[in-house]
Amino acid sequence: MEHLSLFTLNKTIGEALAKNLEPSYWVVAEIGEMRHNQKGHCYLELVEKEDDKIKAKSRATIWSYTYRNLSGWFESLTGQSLSAGMKILCNVTVQYHEVYGFSLNIRDIDAQYTLGERAKRRQEILQKLMDDGVFEMNKELNLPIVPQRIAVISSKTAAGFGDFMDQLTGNEFGFQFDIQLFQSTMQGDQAAASIIESMHQVFSSTDDFDLLVIIRGGGASLDLDCFDSYELGSHIAQFPLPVVTGIGHERDETVADMVAHTKMKTPTAVAEFIISGVRNYEMKLEEHFNTLVNKLNETIEEDISKLSLLSFRFQRNTQKLLNEQHLILNQREQTLKFGHQNALKFHERKLDELKYILSKHPKRLVQKQQSMLDHLDKELNVLDPEQVFKRGYSITTVNGINIHQLKQIEKGANITTITENLVLESTIAKSKQRKKS
Repeated sequence: MEHLSLFTLNKTIGEALAKNLEPSYWVVAEIGEMRHNQKGHCYLELVEKEDDKIKAKSRATIWSYTYRNLSGWFESLTGQSLSAGMKILCNVTVQYHEVYGFSLNIRDIDAQYTLGERAKRRQEILQKLMDDGVFEMNKELNLPIVPQRIAVISSKTAAGFGDFMDQLTGNEFGFQFDIQLFQSTMQGDQAAASIIESMHQVFSSTDDFDLLVIIRGGGASLDLDCFDSYELGSHIAQFPLPVVTGIGHERDETVADMVAHTKMKTPTAVAEFIISGVRNYEMKLEEHFNTLVNKLNETIEEDISKLSLLSFRFQRNTQKLLNEQHLILNQREQTLKFGHQNALKFHERKLDELKYILSKHPKRLVQKQQSMLDHLDKELNVLDPEQVFKRGYSITTVNGINIHQLKQIEKGANITTITENLVLESTIAKSKQRKKS
């Protein structure tokens, strides 16, 4: 049996590949692993996944000279260095070495493809948020009339947070704000989870705040990947306070920006937005105050005019009334003057009549009264008990009660009978009712 050495076989495979393959291929793959050696060479492991399972894998190399030029150009376009987990479109040549086996040599990378993949993934996240029905929820909240109690999610050491605080605390109007920082990681793989954790802390005391602000300083475009997270976007969209973002990048608009109530470019712009909200309210108050003052002045002027008119009418009517009363008094004075004389004459006549009557009637009246007294004296004599006794009558009592007042007297009762000359004490032997005819 004919046999080959391993070296011969590997060399034959390499020659066959070199003879039958194209000089280079554009390949889409994800960087699974990436490392550098001391000489500046970059060694990668390219993978292709399906449902998070690796379906293909290959070693790849970027030689030091190529890597220095390629990595710098890629970072200048995308704003981020090549790193594991990044999906790339790269131009490769296929190599097969007798000792090292199969590998790919990367000659070029299309940075636009990486940016396009980010945009595609962002659109898929936005569509999912719309399908969930939460995309517009935060935008539908009402902004506070005077946003003064502000929860801020940012990094304490970030330049953007410092700019934000300087702008608020140094505002020209002297407005005061109550600001509470919720410290968070603002870039990298852990940023989205860190921001969500800070949002949970704010949520636990939402009554203490008017507004939630998420800010960071400027940076590379790919540093904003954490703000294109579905989980972060969903939390922002459904947050119960209006959310204002100031991610700090002029050109890019992240998922977080799109679902937030209000998107500003920079932390400084967020501060200016808040200050302008308070200033607008202050201006409205000033406008209402000026309107009130003007209305009050108009009312005072109208009332002064009315009072002047009423004063004039009062004086005129008072003078008219005084004139009328003066005329009436004059008339009454004349009436009294002549009426008094007539009344005196009338009463003089009446007095003369009464004098005549009094001169004629007293003697007749005395005689009449004497006659009446004589008649009453006779009646009194008739009713005198002594006179009654003389006529044969007597008075009988039982225990001091006139017997005529009693309807029944018990047997054995003591009675007293008084006559003209005697007082008789008797005991009732028998008593009965008299039948009246």
